[in-house]
Amino acid sequence: MKILVTGNAGFIGFHVAKRLLERGDSVVGFDVVNDYYDTTIKEARLKILEETAARTGSEYVFLREDLADQQEVNTAFREHRPERVIHLAAQAGVRYSLENPHAYVQSNLVAFTNILEACRHERVQHLIYASTSSVYGANTNMPFSEHESVNHPLQFYAATKKANELMAHSYSHLYRLPTTGLRFFTVYGPWGRPDMALFLFTKATLAGEPISVFNHGHHTRDFTYIDDIVEGVVRASDDVAKANHEWSSDAPDPATSNAPYRIFNIGNNDPVKLSAYIEAIEEALDKKVIKDLLPLQPGDVPDTYADSTELESAVGYKPATPVKDGVYNFVSWYRDFYQV
Repeated sequence: MKILVTGNAGFIGFHVAKRLLERGDSVVGFDVVNDYYDTTIKEARLKILEETAARTGSEYVFLREDLADQQEVNTAFREHRPERVIHLAAQAGVRYSLENPHAYVQSNLVAFTNILEACRHERVQHLIYASTSSVYGANTNMPFSEHESVNHPLQFYAATKKANELMAHSYSHLYRLPTTGLRFFTVYGPWGRPDMALFLFTKATLAGEPISVFNHGHHTRDFTYIDDIVEGVVRASDDVAKANHEWSSDAPDPATSNAPYRIFNIGNNDPVKLSAYIEAIEEALDKKVIKDLLPLQPGDVPDTYADSTELESAVGYKPATPVKDGVYNFVSWYRDFYQV
């Protein structure tokens, strides 16, 4: 199978591309490698992908291009003819969307339009794309279900991801393009993004510096380990979306359609208080965390909790890595990578 993976220099995209290469797929990576965070870690991920391809004998091509450039996207699809696309490139970060919304328009809306058009014209078999638990926004009915409305996002980042889901449905309906949207719940693990809590907390604690703990540590997150995310992504990619012939326009289900379209949560189905997450970090580091307790920040969602039964039913997999294990694995990687 030839699969185009966008964002393969990023956290999740790197892990997914590596897994595909290890199982023998041909991978076309596509990433602009921007400087939203330190590019050193991105270049290190890319080097590992090259080494993985050499070790496994799998075909690997990397395109250092911008997905917002329509011509470059079209050229990549025409020349490499991917059978499937796993679209993981995006401008991430909840708080950054309050400061620089235009970056999200280019990376999350313009780029996704280019991907949809290229998939349509090159007759891609299946498009998988990253959404987020942030789309649930003001919804407090938990665990969050894909079958509920998500019309009240609390920040622009979530709004662009909800827009992606709507855009995908229009292409599934108009052109019968099979699409699967995956709502990720607080992904963490080795090779994680430096702007994420686990990375920031670990770095600060090892340096003897305080960490910023918003909402006084009272909010909860459905922390999902990277290996669980990868397994869900790959299985969902292999299971091509189909139309739900029982779908009713009188009682429309937001998670499915009479077009080949669907939405899945990928979450651990086991929310953990931020304070308990910090305790797991302390245990892994064998070092006390210095906390600077702060109020809930604008745009932050107090709690997340995934109902992952639909994913489990469709692809036979449910994330289940305990937070203590995942945090320990991250800390071990961090110490090794940064020689701390």
